[in-house]
Amino acid sequence: MTSLELARAWLEAFNAHDVDALVALYADDATHTSPKIRALHPDGGGKLAGKAALADWWREANRRLPGLRYEPTAIVADDARAIIEYVRHAPGEPPMPVAEAFDVRDGRIVASRVYHG
Repeated sequence: MTSLELARAWLEAFNAHDVDALVALYADDATHTSPKIRALHPDGGGKLAGKAALADWWREANRRLPGLRYEPTAIVADDARAIIEYVRHAPGEPPMPVAEAFDVRDGRIVASRVYHG
């Protein structure tokens, strides 16, 4: 799977709230860094590692925010990286512009980073 295909599959799985499909796109030892993780779990420095931690994080997010969805505005990619710009829509919160970067190796996400203000 190319980086661009991976980014598109990620958005589809995320918006379907399909945690198993989402986590399947990651390498076993992948990391994920996000300001939301830092805010909700400050002890971890905003970073998760491994598929089990990622699955727990997204299951918690889906439970907490059942209407959460991402509206893509741009996707760019090369052989080793994909960047998605999207608008985060969460119930009871104003829309938020976000960028998410994926480092890709062997058709899997090895690191992802979320950026928003």
